[in-house]
Amino acid sequence: MDYHRPASAHQTEIEVRKSRFICDIQPVNDRDSATAFIESVRAREPKANHHCWSYIAGSPDDAHQWNYSDDGEPKGTAGQPMLNVLQHSHMGNICAVVTRYFGGIKLGTGGIARAYSQAVNEALQTLPTEIVTPTQEIVMIASYELTGELEQLISQFKLIDCERCFGTDIQITAQLPINRLNDLKQALTPFQHLIRLNIS
Repeated sequence: MDYHRPASAHQTEIEVRKSRFICDIQPVNDRDSATAFIESVRAREPKANHHCWSYIAGSPDDAHQWNYSDDGEPKGTAGQPMLNVLQHSHMGNICAVVTRYFGGIKLGTGGIARAYSQAVNEALQTLPTEIVTPTQEIVMIASYELTGELEQLISQFKLIDCERCFGTDIQITAQLPINRLNDLKQALTPFQHLIRLNIS
């Protein structure tokens, strides 16, 4: 299923009882790129009191790609509330880091949780987004006589990242939008046993 992700890096700032909360959001492809982004914000703001973060580093419904940290704030007052906001946005490939400069007035655990949630919420209001269509790697193998038909399928199904390998047969490795998989299988019906389809 299609979902939205950040189209570019984005930053907003709010002030809550003299504490500054700077929210940085970045598109990320995986956990490693999310970690690298968190470290880059930490390096940019070395004097901040906290760098709390949360991310959904893949599609929104893949819980294996979720993670968060309170970074020294009371347990459960920062990372989890931030992740809740991201989950409700139904966005994927997103990492949010909220940098806090303490202003001298204690907010209490409820106030801290509200402030971190608000920081992410406000950033999402103005965040530029783009649509992501999940894809599946496929391999089509056929004899050279069917090169024209293969090229037609590539064009018809808008296959991306196509790699053509010329051996005994011609082999096409490409990314197909997951929601077009059944359509492709149907289109291949007239070529049964002539074009082999492998799905990884």
